[in-house]
Amino acid sequence: MRATVERLSARPVVFLHTLPRWVLLVVVFALLVAGLWGGGWLGAAGLLVLLAFLAWFAYLNWPALDTPARVLRVVAMVLLVAFAVSHVVGGG
Repeated sequence: MRATVERLSARPVVFLHTLPRWVLLVVVFALLVAGLWGGGWLGAAGLLVLLAFLAWFAYLNWPALDTPARVLRVVAMVLLVAFAVSHVVGGG
């Protein structure tokens, strides 16, 4: 499965690499702000899209990461899920 994911991810990763560095940073920041300030399903959607990107990158980099880096990524993903759930359940 890993080989398939890596093969399918090659083109998007190369595309992201060709973009200026600030573009990805702005997109991630915009999704985070929209997710945290947006209410209900809209905020949860922003956080879940950010979660999908983070999970994808974490999966691709997992073999090269040491334990503290792995823990940090898992904690970040758990926090994004918790905030997304709180937006849906709490209404924002």
